[in-house]
Amino acid sequence: MQARKKYVLLGLCACCWLLLFYWGGGVQVRLLRLLTRQRGEVVRPWPNWTDRAFLPRYAHLDELQTDPGTSESPRQRRQAWSGIYKDSRCRMETCFDFSRCRRRGREGFRVYVYPSEKNDRVSESYRKILTSIGESRYYTSDPREACLFLSGQFVPNVDERIRGYPLWNDGRNHLIFNLYSGTWPNYTEDLGFNIGQAILAKASLNTEHFRPGFDVSIPLFSKEHPQKGGERGWLVRNTVPPRRKYLLMFKGKRYLTGIGSDTRNALHHIHNGKDIVSLTTCRHGKDWEKHKDARCDHDNLEYERFDYQELLHNSTFCLVPRGRRLGSFRFLESLQAACIPVLLSNGWELPFSDVIQWNQAVIEGDERLLLQVPSTVRAVGNERVLALRQRTQMLWEAYFSSVDKIVLTTLEIIKDRVFSHISRNKYMWNSLPGGLLVLPEYSTHLAHFPFYYLGLGVSPGQEFTAVIHAVSPLVSQSQPIMKLLQVVSKSKYCSQIIILWNSEKPPPNRSKWPPMPVPLTVTDGRRKTSSRFLPHVAIETEAVLSLDEDTVLLTSEVNFAFLVWRSFPERIVGYPPRSHFWDPLKHAWGYTSKWTNDYSIVLTGAAFYHRYYHYLFSHYLPPSLRALVDRTSNCEDILMNFLVSSVTHLPPIKVAQRKQYKELPNPQELLSTSLHFSLTFQGTKSAPWANPEHFNQRQECINTFASWFGYMPLVHSQFRLDPVLFKDQVSVLRKKYKDLERA
Repeated sequence: MQARKKYVLLGLCACCWLLLFYWGGGVQVRLLRLLTRQRGEVVRPWPNWTDRAFLPRYAHLDELQTDPGTSESPRQRRQAWSGIYKDSRCRMETCFDFSRCRRRGREGFRVYVYPSEKNDRVSESYRKILTSIGESRYYTSDPREACLFLSGQFVPNVDERIRGYPLWNDGRNHLIFNLYSGTWPNYTEDLGFNIGQAILAKASLNTEHFRPGFDVSIPLFSKEHPQKGGERGWLVRNTVPPRRKYLLMFKGKRYLTGIGSDTRNALHHIHNGKDIVSLTTCRHGKDWEKHKDARCDHDNLEYERFDYQELLHNSTFCLVPRGRRLGSFRFLESLQAACIPVLLSNGWELPFSDVIQWNQAVIEGDERLLLQVPSTVRAVGNERVLALRQRTQMLWEAYFSSVDKIVLTTLEIIKDRVFSHISRNKYMWNSLPGGLLVLPEYSTHLAHFPFYYLGLGVSPGQEFTAVIHAVSPLVSQSQPIMKLLQVVSKSKYCSQIIILWNSEKPPPNRSKWPPMPVPLTVTDGRRKTSSRFLPHVAIETEAVLSLDEDTVLLTSEVNFAFLVWRSFPERIVGYPPRSHFWDPLKHAWGYTSKWTNDYSIVLTGAAFYHRYYHYLFSHYLPPSLRALVDRTSNCEDILMNFLVSSVTHLPPIKVAQRKQYKELPNPQELLSTSLHFSLTFQGTKSAPWANPEHFNQRQECINTFASWFGYMPLVHSQFRLDPVLFKDQVSVLRKKYKDLERA
């Protein structure tokens, strides 16, 4: 009896083992794979949900959405990717020739564009990219000077053509821009040729293919995206309350067949028609009616109830789900509208991710956790909402509002990699005014830039350097420049005086100049008007007092203006104001010098500013604008105001001054002569502002400058700073700046 039980038990065990082997072979295979895991493969733990506002991306591409109809295995997809990206391990140290760029220091960073052939068709978006490079300060027409090389256009036989380039060298030191490639679900990123060791600047770039520190992820932008300037962001400063009418919105297509995203098909689950508006439509494409499902008619009716622009203007958060590609046009639209992007695109390498701290501007969600998005955004506090919205505006205006900024940001990122010892840090990239306006060649120390003083708690220096622009020969000790030297040198804040000699005659000997309590240096201006803003090595102070040789000031006026500048070191602070206006009849900008309460320009004939703007003027602005200034001997002061206002987005500051001289009548321009008074030089030429052509040139300059910037950066103001008790009916003994009130 016991033997029978024994045999029955053995039989049952054998049957169970056979069943497990037959039906549960997958368990054994997975167990075997676990035991034989390669050493280089990282085991990913379950995510740690430490921040409710930011949903981390932790999925491998194999685990993301897959098309039920595809029979392609993960191994086959990896093999396909490896065939396209044969140099997937490229880094700057292994696939880039630094010697081509370092021949002339950072000045050696030049970009050469291969010329297009006669019958090549260039798309509008790519044409804008080429235009941006061609007009940049990095462009060169000589391939021997180039550090980077760029192909003119993608053509059907691009693989054959690029290999015919004599400098291709398997793509080394080549840059490839690409906006459209790769489709759902695999995103194989097939460009139609092997990129080799070329740097890829690509939109909708997948993290699986992104080569950190080598490739550059760029945003997807439409062909209508502006070439220059671009529109300002929609957020009004210090908007309160920070939340808008709608908490969360999306309005866009969903795909019924073929290429599409299951995420968009699920968006209707979070729509409540109140504070969350999530609308999709299947009415797109030629054959949509053939494939429409039971939800199409209802979705289309609901879709028409809301206006997309109205939703953008009145929503706090904007969903940015993946569509046909990982990137979406809605990403840039949301940034501009200050609608905080909520990303649902697993595996997307965000634009310029090497330098931009996106967790300060967007919320990264997970496509698999769509239903958690409403509760996640509701948990974000008002202070955080306002901070996120403000950061969207900073990033939009600094890097994304135009094609020029997108292309230049790409080049600057690569340049920082090439010259890593002289490069911007993350703070510079992620704070105003943005990395494009911070030139590390000037300094890599934050405290050397005027726009960081407030954030760092740093005060500017307590001395200034006076730079006097001299154009007339010195023939008499009674000339205005001699009195000006005495007035400025008496200021207790004056460190030194530099005379920029731009006269046709050689400068006089030192004995001809009056004795002064501060050092005096005479330097050759090479008879170029723009030389007054060269970054002269002799300027050692942070503050620069720019003066024309005929400026009439009192020492007390100089002292007061300098103290005002120390409170606003990032701006131009001075005396003679001017203004601009839009002429609707001529459809052009106008320039006026009439005395009004409104101004947008402070002339640099008597003004304080930070010395960094000398460097920015000489190295950031294109040579064409400086050549215009030198050719006309005019407009350099307007150009400096354009530059500073483009950095600060703020107007200059006018300070109180004596109105000692009356304006002289001029048929085209009435000039304030308290600082710029008409006089006859001791030579053969009269003052340039007495010439009517001088005013016409300034009208043309202001439109030329606005065209290059792509917008009008000048800002109007009615703000003027006066000393305490200025013009008050009190005893003069109580006033610090008594001389300012003398008639």
